[in-house]
Amino acid sequence: MIEIQGLQKFYGDFQALKGLDFTINKGEILGLLGPNGAGKTTTMRILTGYLKPSFGNISVSGLNVVDDSLKIKGMIGYLPESAPLYDDMLVYDYLDYVAAMRGLVGPAKSQRIVEMVELCGLKEVISKAVHELSKGYKQRVGLAHAMMGNPEILVLDEPTSGLDPNQIVEIRQLIKEIGREKTVVFSTHILSEAEATCDRVVIINQGAVVADGPTATLLQEYGSSAVVDVVLQHPSSVQVISEFSKLAGVEKVESMADLETELVADDLVQLAVFSRREDDIRPALYQIIREQGWNLVDFHRRSESLENIFAQLTQEVS
Repeated sequence: MIEIQGLQKFYGDFQALKGLDFTINKGEILGLLGPNGAGKTTTMRILTGYLKPSFGNISVSGLNVVDDSLKIKGMIGYLPESAPLYDDMLVYDYLDYVAAMRGLVGPAKSQRIVEMVELCGLKEVISKAVHELSKGYKQRVGLAHAMMGNPEILVLDEPTSGLDPNQIVEIRQLIKEIGREKTVVFSTHILSEAEATCDRVVIINQGAVVADGPTATLLQEYGSSAVVDVVLQHPSSVQVISEFSKLAGVEKVESMADLETELVADDLVQLAVFSRREDDIRPALYQIIREQGWNLVDFHRRSESLENIFAQLTQEVS
């Protein structure tokens, strides 16, 4: 549905985008990830027609973002990082104003406002002034604004920026619900948000695409290490580390004593045993534990996290 080809953007001598190439499929929730200054917002502003590319192109359903900008804008609902709301208006009056600007009149306008109030959870604040709302509710009003014209594509720039954890969960669920019917593109640098919400992620760093795919695929492709967490009762940590370190395939053994864990008793030894992702060292570890007669409290394998992969990819090209 959306094709980004050789996209470049210069601000004077500074090149913000360095030839981006990727596609966004219809009905997909795509997360545009990257550190601050990576080029996420610039990409979104070109997609929405706010900026023109220096070189390259974005096409939406065959339309060119430069030549057919007005038509593409009619297909897109856009929520920038700071929602451009009129603080002195009541929420209902603001939505009524937005609906009118989208060309809705009469019963169709009233019905669309009702739908947006229901979808975005605005019933409790519909009669309040915008300036009275929390940041979370302001984001909800911004989403209602972006969706008022029933766009095919929803573009959200850092939609959970500045929200508290509960508000983040609420907006995340709302995005997933919207994504059942729309193509959604949103930028973030919060990795857990991308994992929980996106069908696919594109990681950008310094204006270039460094990874593209579902999170599970990225973990499989870029993850180099696996970790087995082991919690034992009573033995000497020095002895355990020594025995585990002798095993073939073990890269390192680290004490987790200084990390926050649920198990904090003084008689527990908590270790993280690292190996290559393709090596499953659990049988060998368990064999040592049985031979030594150690009391096993916890034992599980965890894969490389998306956070580690993100750090790896964005540092490698720094």
